[in-house]
Amino acid sequence: MRPEAIDALAWEKQGGLLPAIVQDAATLRVLMLGYMDRAALQATLDSGFVTFFSRSRQRLWRKGETSGNALACMSVAADCDGDGLLVLARPAGPTCHRGTTSCFDGAPGDVLGELDALVEQRRAQPSPGSYTARLFAAGVRAIAQKVGEEGVETALAAVAQEDDAVLDESADLLYHLLVLLRARGLSLDAARGRLASRRG
Repeated sequence: MRPEAIDALAWEKQGGLLPAIVQDAATLRVLMLGYMDRAALQATLDSGFVTFFSRSRQRLWRKGETSGNALACMSVAADCDGDGLLVLARPAGPTCHRGTTSCFDGAPGDVLGELDALVEQRRAQPSPGSYTARLFAAGVRAIAQKVGEEGVETALAAVAQEDDAVLDESADLLYHLLVLLRARGLSLDAARGRLASRRG
């Protein structure tokens, strides 16, 4: 967000504070709602970590400053009236003080984004007995072969089986494709970006 965009926000509407909705950049799950004044927004943009104005403490408060569960800021966008902010962030742990992912119980999210994050975690920190870790250990060729097998099984199910079988095989294919992307150093976000570039 450029300095002129900050100046154009409707700070006067709510006594110098704007509500800021924080959304997980990977899963699109709404994580929390906080408030920002000019200083909090500027601190967020300067530091790369989501910072709010605490109304109870009357000071700036960087999310995670005591818990360590910081929110790395990916982007900030204003709504059409300039009186609300949408913050895309990558959480470094639970966002809510209750230890839950979101402050909103049952907040919807993107299951593929969640799965992609879990796959990357298994790649970075293999755990004994993990099927995903075994796939990574087998290497790209073996994973690619598995993607091919799952693709054929999905196609066969589509022409010869019931819908449940098609959905099961499709889920298996998507999972193995995520593993393949991560094995190549790519991600679901990168694939989404390529799809977005093809719009129109």
